[in-house]
Amino acid sequence: MNAHVAAEVVIPSKLQVPSRPLVRIVIVGHVDHGKSTLIGRLLSETGGLPDGKLDELKAVSTRRGMPFEWSFLLDALQTERDQGITIDTSQIRFRTPAREFVLIDAPGHAEFLRNMVTGASQADAALLLVDVAEGVREQTLRHVYLLHLLGIRQVVVVINKMDRVGYDDGRFREIATEITAHLADLGLKPAAVIPISARHGDGVVERTPAIGWYRGPTVIEALDRFAPERPATALPLRLPVQAVYRFDDRRIVAGRIQSGFIAVGDEIAVAPSGRRAIVRSIEVWPGNDGAGPRHAGAGQSVGIMLDRELFIARGDMIAHAQRQAPSGRRLKARVFWLHDSPLATGASVSVRIGSAETRGTIAKIGNMLDPGDQSAANRDAVGHLKQNHIGDVEITLADPIAADQYEVSPRTGRIVLDVGGYIAGGGLVLALDDESQTFAVAAEKSQALAARAASLDRALAGLSLAKRLAAIREGLDGAIVFTTSFGLEDQVILHHICDAALDIDVVTLDTGRLFPETYTVWEETERRYGRRIRAIYPHQAALEDLIAAQGINGFYYAKQARIACCDVRKVEPLKRALAGARGWITGLRAEQSADRAQVGLVMADRERDLLKFNPLVDWSRPALEELASAHEVPINALHQKGFLSIGCAPCTRAVRSGEPERAGRWWREDGTKKECGLHVAADAAR
Repeated sequence: MNAHVAAEVVIPSKLQVPSRPLVRIVIVGHVDHGKSTLIGRLLSETGGLPDGKLDELKAVSTRRGMPFEWSFLLDALQTERDQGITIDTSQIRFRTPAREFVLIDAPGHAEFLRNMVTGASQADAALLLVDVAEGVREQTLRHVYLLHLLGIRQVVVVINKMDRVGYDDGRFREIATEITAHLADLGLKPAAVIPISARHGDGVVERTPAIGWYRGPTVIEALDRFAPERPATALPLRLPVQAVYRFDDRRIVAGRIQSGFIAVGDEIAVAPSGRRAIVRSIEVWPGNDGAGPRHAGAGQSVGIMLDRELFIARGDMIAHAQRQAPSGRRLKARVFWLHDSPLATGASVSVRIGSAETRGTIAKIGNMLDPGDQSAANRDAVGHLKQNHIGDVEITLADPIAADQYEVSPRTGRIVLDVGGYIAGGGLVLALDDESQTFAVAAEKSQALAARAASLDRALAGLSLAKRLAAIREGLDGAIVFTTSFGLEDQVILHHICDAALDIDVVTLDTGRLFPETYTVWEETERRYGRRIRAIYPHQAALEDLIAAQGINGFYYAKQARIACCDVRKVEPLKRALAGARGWITGLRAEQSADRAQVGLVMADRERDLLKFNPLVDWSRPALEELASAHEVPINALHQKGFLSIGCAPCTRAVRSGEPERAGRWWREDGTKKECGLHVAADAAR
């Protein structure tokens, strides 16, 4: 294995994540629902203000002849104090014993939506504020949809200004039910819904008698439960080129590392050209007197010198040769449109991703929606995306551009659209044209893939689970994905991945039909290991079409309906989860069912062009239970109720005495079709 691949497994000590994890939180909500006030109260009550700052602001307010407001701590611009609204995004650091936070106060006013997008795009989690007296407003719904659009899955809802309704728990529950339903429509489940009075401090840091009827966490407790984002250094190397400088006979390629890390001696590939070279040196500023660093990581601005002359230009993307950045001439993105003129098919726009920019032509617009009024979707205006609406846009590019799918790497998966020199829209990269992409995985021939599987199967057979997982990571170049449904097998594998800090992407398919117990153990697992588990959701438009065709519960009545449901909720999301991966790790065991008796430790998945690893194939359930107990691994409560295999609630039941473990999965189907009976290929199913 090349030296630089090993370096991706063991992160240099100088680049390790600090012991206190950092979480970026955006606070959003309708204008004047109390976002800045809440931040001011938090900073004051937890000692986050500089000495004398509070007294200084109170004195300023007195001189101006106006009452002091907590929001003045954040609303730094004179214009904002006069108008009483937040125009720009403010960022401020905040600390608890468990976490470091960057709080982002985003504007709530409709005129400043683009500023809100800027703030929220940097966040790992969100606090959504709702005024209990005013209730859910149009702008609240827009912000909810923007959180969904930007991929933010950790959300806490804060019902503010409880003092205005006499701390009435009935009114709180009414608003909580309404906003929770809106979030559920987008596949989001709030981690908590908290009643507070930011002005008076109720529920912010302490529970007070005024909300004595509430038993959930305070705001500060909810913040501490947010899982930090996966460290940027744990993601594949992505170094967008900002400029190329010449000094005498030296040619230095400069840029800011967005993710991963780079070391002297690494083999790199430049996208979209695919050209390769070896890193000869790393340069930093100010000058290093000839003793440059041996490695650099995410967040650092560096220059690199290569061992050969390559044509490299601003906007190119540098990555490790074995984990190249995808690139293409046709791009699909989910876009929030901000321009006052509708975006139309055939329109010319400037497309920016990182430092790259090229012209593009809008080829197709679909799945259009007004997030402020989701019942009035803009589906009749075919080919036109209105201001403040969201849609899936396909763009034909004049030149190939490098990017990642947002779900794979948020740092290089965001897009900005420019019209006439002004930002007109932005959103998430969903896909690049397959024919133009430079994938991290070169397609292996079927025979070669099978031979590789057989070789690895023999090599892993005699190893422990921990050594198997480490050997899989070290022996395979490229991305490896572990899919979990939070059953016993998956939890044991996840424990070992986290314990060894292996560079393996952990993903779950949130179908929207999971058991409540599954969501609970999901949250508990993220807290236990301090790691976010990436969720892949069904496409909203596909779900709407499915429900329109067969109703909410149509899958109960026909196998064809169940197949269609599973296609939308699991099969297609799984395809996205495994896109570009070289390896796929599952929790399959041979003794679970007759269909799995012939499952191997390593298998060649020719359809997906990857190697499928089943590291628990020869384990027994009692052995797993013993290991899980010894290491205090979080276990799904459904196991204690007779559910030996965890799936979607409508299609999974408890196992009866004497039945095989998988008998409860897809239990309505033919007994010979228990092995992912609804995941069969379309031609076999029909």
